Amino acid sequence: MNVSQTAEQVLDLAVRALPGAEVDVTADAVHRGLTRFANSRIHQNVAEDTVSVRLRAHLDGRTVTTTTTLTSPEGLTSLVSRTAAAVRSAPRDPGWPGLAPAAPLVLSGVVDEATRDASPDDRAARVRDFVDAAGGLETAGYCQTGHWSGAYRNSAGQALAAQATTAELDGIARDAGADGVARRSSVRLSDLDGAAQGARAAAKARSQADPVELPPDRYEVILEPEAVADLLTNFALFGFNAKAVQERRSFAEVGAAQFDEAISLYDEPREPFDGEGTPRTRLALVEKGVTTALAHDRRTAAVAGAASTGHGGSAAWGPILNNLGFAPGAGSTEEMISRIKRGLLITDLWYTRVLDPRTLALTGLTRNGVWLIEGGEVTRPVRNMRFTQLYPQALGPGAVLGVGAEAVPQPSRVFLGAWTAPALHLASWNITGNASG
Repeated sequence: MNVSQTAEQVLDLAVRALPGAEVDVTADAVHRGLTRFANSRIHQNVAEDTVSVRLRAHLDGRTVTTTTTLTSPEGLTSLVSRTAAAVRSAPRDPGWPGLAPAAPLVLSGVVDEATRDASPDDRAARVRDFVDAAGGLETAGYCQTGHWSGAYRNSAGQALAAQATTAELDGIARDAGADGVARRSSVRLSDLDGAAQGARAAAKARSQADPVELPPDRYEVILEPEAVADLLTNFALFGFNAKAVQERRSFAEVGAAQFDEAISLYDEPREPFDGEGTPRTRLALVEKGVTTALAHDRRTAAVAGAASTGHGGSAAWGPILNNLGFAPGAGSTEEMISRIKRGLLITDLWYTRVLDPRTLALTGLTRNGVWLIEGGEVTRPVRNMRFTQLYPQALGPGAVLGVGAEAVPQPSRVFLGAWTAPALHLASWNITGNASG
């Protein structure tokens, strides 16, 4: 389907049905192919093709948004009719920021043809490599490929269209009840090395035999990329969201040195524009420890007297960051380990819950591998533990002892999203419970 033509068609219908209204339209066509495996066997190949159209109209101080997946002439006409009827009885919208003005794209989406056209056999080849590299251990996970084609049009003259591809491989290997994990995201399927990921997951699983239990305490830690991805998830949702800042629900303060000088944080979008028609570009949120920016949509930008950064999400949630990442540092995980007298190597975090969004205090559990480090060497595995930690505090001035040289793109569970995470060597992580309670 030609999404640009669809967006133009809906805009034309809406402008004629709603004289004097401000109108914008998005049309998105998404193809996803998913290969899932469990017990070291592929058990599901599925493909999904969807086309969705969103129409938003603002008239006489009222705003309404409607959507449809029915893209026949009748379906699009019905969308416009429903919108025209609804906007006249919608509640007042005093925060309406107006439509995005005409502006060209800054980024061009990356479209890898092999990923766009990937077959079940192409995904199965990565799964086979993962399973084979695990050397007989039980494995499970998925490989996904996708292609997005999107268009935006509005009555103020803005017209954008772009495409992008995505690929992910996420799997575990299990040995005697202990799991090792490896995850990777890219815009190209060819970047996903099933053999390397399977070998990493298997090595992690095999090295967890006979774990010890450690008491709650503050430990010097190395968080591996899989664990760091959880920090990025919560910084994106609760930290650098301008709506949360305006409502005093976030720690972020532009201009303040809130992080260690080793920390730089950025958003690198894979979609070249947002649903409000604002072109996206790379956004530096933290530079050498100083918070330099927030993610804005048009509503939060109007309140702040700023410009939208192209992170339009929803009126209720506010701006959304889907491609957050830490800038890499220098050195390897092995070099970081060699500098620790006593500490922990933590592969992954899960079941994390926000206790206080204002300080970004979270509690959660470790998983997929924890090891004790003594005298600069990994000595033995450790049972999973509960932590309660203020995430910004863990990365505060003087708290970051090292940032890994390799920043690994991790699946974010959002289509075209990714968290790009190096390993982090932190001075303190607050362990508040162990397997005994």
